[in-house]
Amino acid sequence: MRDWAAPYEWQVGWRYLRAGRSARHNRFINFIAGFSMLGIALGVAALIVVLSVMNGFQKEVRDRMLDVIAHVELHDVGGGELARGGTLAAAARREPAVQASAPFLQFQALVGTGETLRGALLRGIVPAEEAAVTPLVGRQIAARDPAFAALAPGSMAVVLGVELARSLGLKAGDPVAVVLPPRRTSFGDGETGAAAAPRTFRFVLAGTFEAGHYEYDSAFAYVHAADGAALLGLPGPVALQLRLADALQAPEVAARLARELGPDVVVRDWTQTNRTWFEAVHLQKRMLGLILVLIVAVAAFNLVSTLVMTVTDKRADIAILRTLGASPRSIMGIFFVQGAAAGLVGTALGVAIGLLVALNIGHIVPAIERLLGATLLPASIYFVSRMPSLPLASDIVPIALASLALAFVATLYPSWRASRVQPAVELRDE
Repeated sequence: MRDWAAPYEWQVGWRYLRAGRSARHNRFINFIAGFSMLGIALGVAALIVVLSVMNGFQKEVRDRMLDVIAHVELHDVGGGELARGGTLAAAARREPAVQASAPFLQFQALVGTGETLRGALLRGIVPAEEAAVTPLVGRQIAARDPAFAALAPGSMAVVLGVELARSLGLKAGDPVAVVLPPRRTSFGDGETGAAAAPRTFRFVLAGTFEAGHYEYDSAFAYVHAADGAALLGLPGPVALQLRLADALQAPEVAARLARELGPDVVVRDWTQTNRTWFEAVHLQKRMLGLILVLIVAVAAFNLVSTLVMTVTDKRADIAILRTLGASPRSIMGIFFVQGAAAGLVGTALGVAIGLLVALNIGHIVPAIERLLGATLLPASIYFVSRMPSLPLASDIVPIALASLALAFVATLYPSWRASRVQPAVELRDE
């Protein structure tokens, strides 16, 4: 014995959604209804896939950035005691979120051989201390990479990014010219650029590294901190980099250190160092989301035409239901259930398709590349060479709710039209 039965509005609305497939005069309505549900499904799936790829792309690039750079950097611009690193290191030790620190310096230079030169960012490090701060150096030293083992005071050895070395045609053991701008010298009370020619120093390529991030692999180089300081005429490293227990705490830690150390120290966290890139990604994600939501909205509002045609086709049925005692509210509920069920089916199908594609996009894109014989994701443009994907519930749940809300809103007008049908007028013509 059945203890519970669905309200008749639900039963009739669901029957209207499924019925009429064998009736010729209803086939066009069913065709439009099917395409409305398919449009909702494809819009929801596209939104999930795009946002998942954006999330994966952002995480992939962020992780590769943090593999090479520190979470927080302290740059001494005041000289004196801070230039020796004592005050910076002491402040870092007092901060409980800091796991490790290492002195460093960095400067822009031209590197190359003969007439072939490339711009690069040279980072002077102490390899043993750098290993605790940047995972890339830590892995290379743990693997006993001879390139980083060769970085010693006075060695004049340099380790280039793999793409930078490839573009210069260099291999381990080759001489590398490092070109710096003329050093400014003082005469009397003023300063002037005295040297007419850039300064050139001879280094030896100890080896290469590969970070998996094109920007670093093509424009980054390591030297020993003592050699870098000698090139710049400094007594030693004038900056300190910090590794935190949680990279997301970097802005807070940087703010505290900036207040403590004062204006003589420039404190930058990794979000500030790459602020332009992250802001661009966030803006792109918001705009793509908005565009795709509009696509879902167009598909959802196709339900309006479907339900209007259904109401027109079922006017006699509505009149009969009214004469049997159905209230206008019940009639409205019948067609609301029909439209809501179509929106629910389309949304559920879209979420399923979107998750299926998002979770397997790493296999789908290479298959398309092999089929087309083209590279869809050049590393020189997108920083990464494979399509990443990271579906997040924080994206998927709002997408599904927004799709359902749009479908529900689209059913209101046709349902109201159905509730306004006059039984006497419709049955008089039957």
